[in-house]
Amino acid sequence: MERFRVLLVDAAPGVLLDRELERLLGHGLDVTLNLRRVADQAAARAGWGGRVDFTDFDPFDEAALLAETVRGGLGHDGVKSRAGVPLRAAYLAGATRAGLAQPLRVIGRAGAGTDHVDLAAAARYGVAVTHTPGSNAAAVAEFALAQLLTLTRDLRPYDEAAHRGEWRAPTAPPVELSELTLGIVGPGRIGLALAGRAGALGMDVQAFARHRGTASAPQLSPPPAPRLVPTLPGLLATSDVVSLHLPLTPETRGLIGRDELALMRPGAILLNTARGGIVDEQALAEALGDPAHPLAAAAVDTFEHEHAAFASPLLGLPNALVTPHIAGMTRTAMATAALRCADHIAALLAGRPEGVPVATA
Repeated sequence: MERFRVLLVDAAPGVLLDRELERLLGHGLDVTLNLRRVADQAAARAGWGGRVDFTDFDPFDEAALLAETVRGGLGHDGVKSRAGVPLRAAYLAGATRAGLAQPLRVIGRAGAGTDHVDLAAAARYGVAVTHTPGSNAAAVAEFALAQLLTLTRDLRPYDEAAHRGEWRAPTAPPVELSELTLGIVGPGRIGLALAGRAGALGMDVQAFARHRGTASAPQLSPPPAPRLVPTLPGLLATSDVVSLHLPLTPETRGLIGRDELALMRPGAILLNTARGGIVDEQALAEALGDPAHPLAAAAVDTFEHEHAAFASPLLGLPNALVTPHIAGMTRTAMATAALRCADHIAALLAGRPEGVPVATA
């Protein structure tokens, strides 16, 4: 019986790699492992040689990715990614072309969100796209709190001064979290996880849901649930801290721009652990550079341009805390995502889609 072939574009890191490979092989899949982002390639070859095939290419090079996907005319039934490698129409056309022994049928993302895939093209070429929503909810919620505490307590300047041997006292006492109102834009799995944690710390929590019924998973958030604000402008104008937790779609791209930033409370903070395209980065940079603007600071973990193309007008601004899309990268979150993604890919290839999240355009 023909075995399904799966290409691991970027595998789980460190010791999680072994667990991910065991899970895929346990499903009876033939695996091709891309070594480009594997830290200890020699150990991977020694430990898995004879059980998996190996390749080494830059997954963000579309031509190289397609060449490896269809190498030898075999193709791969499934492709798994972790870091949001772009999978666009040209790639999908090539990976499903006539004549391949095993054309692409499934794309799996070990993480939340599928904005890296051209979903309309995937549907056109008969490729199912799955991901692991909720796998990193706790991790991202914790990270958003870390961003908030870093900014409200102004930790970075104190750390830098202390390392220079300076003993610096606050010029003005900072606020405590219990004095602040947190506004969550997008009370889904991650937003509700943050709401529960922030509420436990005494914050007043409110939320704006773009679609009715979004905040319908109370089991993910300890009571009380955040109160819902009917409009985005209403939430922006009444929150001291605004945290974004939305998928990137045509409707949410550029959702936070100059007009929205101008609505925020004096001294407000913006947190973005969702997707870079949701915020107009140039407008955000201009706001942060204007002492008269109500926005005081921002913490941004996701950008319009990431990885090798990373660039942002926020770089160098002292009131912008920037990190390289790491909010969801805890050991538990990454293990959950990797194993769940392996299960999803195997189920879809075997014709068992029940319970597997499949994204549509």
